[in-house]
Amino acid sequence: MAKGKSRTQARASSSASRPTASAAQEVRIIGGQWKRSKLDVPDRPGLRPTPSRVRETLFNWLGQDLSGWRCVDAFAGTGALGLEAASRGSDAVELIEQDPELVRGLRQAVERLKASDRVSVKAGDGLSALKAMPAGSVDLVFLDPPFGGDAGNDAVSLAALAAARHAIHGEGWVYLEAPRAWSEPELADAGYALYRSGKAGQVAFHLLQCTSI
Repeated sequence: MAKGKSRTQARASSSASRPTASAAQEVRIIGGQWKRSKLDVPDRPGLRPTPSRVRETLFNWLGQDLSGWRCVDAFAGTGALGLEAASRGSDAVELIEQDPELVRGLRQAVERLKASDRVSVKAGDGLSALKAMPAGSVDLVFLDPPFGGDAGNDAVSLAALAAARHAIHGEGWVYLEAPRAWSEPELADAGYALYRSGKAGQVAFHLLQCTSI
């Protein structure tokens, strides 16, 4: 299992914002083997591709070379996060998505990039898939669950964090997007240490590692 990468740091820009529908149609992989490759973004409710500026920040934190890593994009959507990891050398990436149209788009993207040797697409619920994985078998989990404007968002984030904690090994990473910033004490209660965080428009993003509860 791959160890944690050197912690090259970059500050998240507070001026980054979630793309509009027209901008989202132009989302592209920003680094690695498939740099500048376009990912299609269909008009689907709640679909929020992670902006390029946020992905750039995240992979500055993680390190640019993910060789040897196994990654899971549990709410894959367009696949922007998982395919970004594969583009940067990840040995195995699993894209999990339950919307049939988005699943078809993910499979087409994998075929177009000739990435089937390292990237798989699974139709289904991301939380159930994480819980079913062998414990400690994953290096990096991306959590970008759909959320709305109600109090249930915290419950969704907590459930996602619990499922990811089962799947990742002791030195693994979890990336979480949520409608609010999670505090260090809250994350500690969930079994995580906050490594870095930032804000992009109305979305907070966090890079986490496991701790003992």
